[in-house]
Amino acid sequence: ALLTALFIFSAIGKFTMPEMAENFQKWGLGDWRIIIGIGETISAILFLIPRTNIYGTLLLSAHMGGAIVTHMSHGEPFIFQSVILILVWVTAFVRNPKLLEA
Repeated sequence: ALLTALFIFSAIGKFTMPEMAENFQKWGLGDWRIIIGIGETISAILFLIPRTNIYGTLLLSAHMGGAIVTHMSHGEPFIFQSVILILVWVTAFVRNPKLLEA
């Protein structure tokens, strides 16, 4: 639930924080922050629900992968995004050990 809250608050920031709008402009993503924020919210909700957890895990992995690549390509630190990605997968494995069988 904590990771879901983190992603929801992050998505809210994409809608409301002027700093996020400036960052997205700097990264050349402009108003894509709205679409990314909506996708982040949907992914976080899917991650929270046990029946759809795997879909949320995969979508959040893609989301965090995009965040990591964006930060890397602009010479910015990306350790926070990497740790969050690891936590998403650890949480997914703890909640659904059958993921290891795939």
